[in-house]
Amino acid sequence: MAIFNLKINGRQQQVDVDPKTPLLWVLRDHLNLTGTKYGCGIAMCGACTIHLEGIAMRSCQLSVSQIGNQAVTTIEGLSENCDHPLQKAWLQHDVPQCGYCQSGQIMNAAALLKANPNPSDEQIEAAMDGNICRCGTYTRIKKAIKTASTYR
Repeated sequence: MAIFNLKINGRQQQVDVDPKTPLLWVLRDHLNLTGTKYGCGIAMCGACTIHLEGIAMRSCQLSVSQIGNQAVTTIEGLSENCDHPLQKAWLQHDVPQCGYCQSGQIMNAAALLKANPNPSDEQIEAAMDGNICRCGTYTRIKKAIKTASTYR
């Protein structure tokens, strides 16, 4: 066990965990930030996507010891009032069905829009590749990302 001082959603948090513990489990089990989901455990589905210094990363394969002083943002930290342009567009386009993958989808899309505020359909498809939605709402996801890009 070791003590880690982490910057999560703009706040300093301290956890005492095994250095090999995946960030996903630190967030969910130690900090009660359950918006980040466990999907596959091998960084292939995207359900556990968070931002590390603004870059979309899979938290299931990122050990807490790799974080250091880097800022982590989870879906809970994306906006205080669920008013991020993507969250608004997600509702407008009725994207979620079961909802399980949605926080990972939104976090990946937020990183895309930060890097490319006006992506083409092809750029959206390429950036979102690997974020799996078992309900198959990919068409609505793409429409919501396009809509959110116009909110800026």
